[in-house]
Amino acid sequence: MNKLFGIVFLAVVSFSYPTTQILAQSECFMQGNDGRNIDLSRLCGDGQNNTQTKPRNPNFFSLPIKRRIGGTPTVDVTFNGKHRYEMLFDTGASSTVITADMAEAMGVKKEREIAARTAGGIVTAYLGRITSLESGNLAQKNLVIGISDHMDGLGLLGQDFFGNYDVTIKKDEIVLRPRSASKK
Repeated sequence: MNKLFGIVFLAVVSFSYPTTQILAQSECFMQGNDGRNIDLSRLCGDGQNNTQTKPRNPNFFSLPIKRRIGGTPTVDVTFNGKHRYEMLFDTGASSTVITADMAEAMGVKKEREIAARTAGGIVTAYLGRITSLESGNLAQKNLVIGISDHMDGLGLLGQDFFGNYDVTIKKDEIVLRPRSASKK
């Protein structure tokens, strides 16, 4: 049985942007007004996909949606440069939370016990530390994340990863744009 705690959804406002060129990692495409991607890789250089390459356009990041579970998008997340898991993109989760099985497989130690407030009530959880977390072409380093013995299946990718960005959830991708200081 899949027990998911802490899933609270916030309304995400989607804006219609004029045709924009998107350069993510070594991918090169243009997104038309209809939301479809147009491949421009033959115009953008060597066409090699090097996942270590920083995005050429720092004005936004793109996380491909793998699938949806009950309408909630899932994305692939890489921990510590080598452990890849599908996770729920949870706009209502303040922290990224992994299952106890995921923590064990990655060697993430439970450093501190906490009482976590979730949609299902207050539960015991733990804090652990990871050196890196990456999804799409966005990466964060040295994060403290939650570890839950009460979750099975997928973990939650939370606000500690994308909270400094304006979020647009599209059909096939999640676009993150850094908030400008003037909008705070």
